[in-house]
Amino acid sequence: MKIAVYCGSKSGNDSAFLQAAKDLGKWIGSHGHTLVYGGATNGLMGAVADAVIEAGGEVIGVMTTMPEIFERKHPGLKNCMVVPDLSERKRTMMELADAYIALPGGPGTLDEISDVISLARLKVDDKPVILMNINGYYEPLKGLLDAMVKAEFISAEEIDGVLFLPTVGDAGRVLEMR
Repeated sequence: MKIAVYCGSKSGNDSAFLQAAKDLGKWIGSHGHTLVYGGATNGLMGAVADAVIEAGGEVIGVMTTMPEIFERKHPGLKNCMVVPDLSERKRTMMELADAYIALPGGPGTLDEISDVISLARLKVDDKPVILMNINGYYEPLKGLLDAMVKAEFISAEEIDGVLFLPTVGDAGRVLEMR
């Protein structure tokens, strides 16, 4: 299974975020899955890729030609796709992926996972969507989705497939059932 992981190019201020990235990468690599991610060497992105590589797994980086991003290319990538811009990177990652996981991250992570949630909601894509709710990181987003349901902009059924899970073990169990 190819798993797109969206996460921060920084590690954040909670050591649990970095540990979750390492644990997720180890799980992906040790279970014979492939990581699809933004191709960077820094932050949570680099940590998850390092862990997949250390566990003997395959990693596909999808990077843009933008110098600010390309200069962060992970040196251990054997498979790196280079696309012209961030929109193309999102599209390419979604095409490659069989499942989506979001670890904590910033605006870029939110942008990417929002696209995935929108496609799942519209039933354009039926791949698993998992937000790693490490130490409640994604509670505000969960609250916003609940508010959208309450305000009747979306139905609860439309976001049933969006899972907020607290541990990598929980995510692994969901993915293994696919």
